[in-house]
Amino acid sequence: MTKAEIVAEIANKTNLEKVAIQQTIEAFMESVKSSLAKGESVYLRGFGSFTTKKRAEKTGRNISKNTTIIIPAHYIPAFKPAKTFVFDVKNKVQ
Repeated sequence: MTKAEIVAEIANKTNLEKVAIQQTIEAFMESVKSSLAKGESVYLRGFGSFTTKKRAEKTGRNISKNTTIIIPAHYIPAFKPAKTFVFDVKNKVQ
């Protein structure tokens, strides 16, 4: 499902304008990104948590030059679904 499909579905369910929904979704995503960039987590009860995870430094390979490189430690975004979210998906998708 794409962002445009989500906007269309919400518009059909709420009878609101697609432009307003698009702006709301964009603002939500920007809020999540900026919170994670600051090191803060975002918790949505019944849906899940957006957090950051630290990846340790590791050795990688540059295949084209056949050399090893050191990949420094860094943070990546992560999502952990809520228990009710997992339960709903488990029971509906089979």
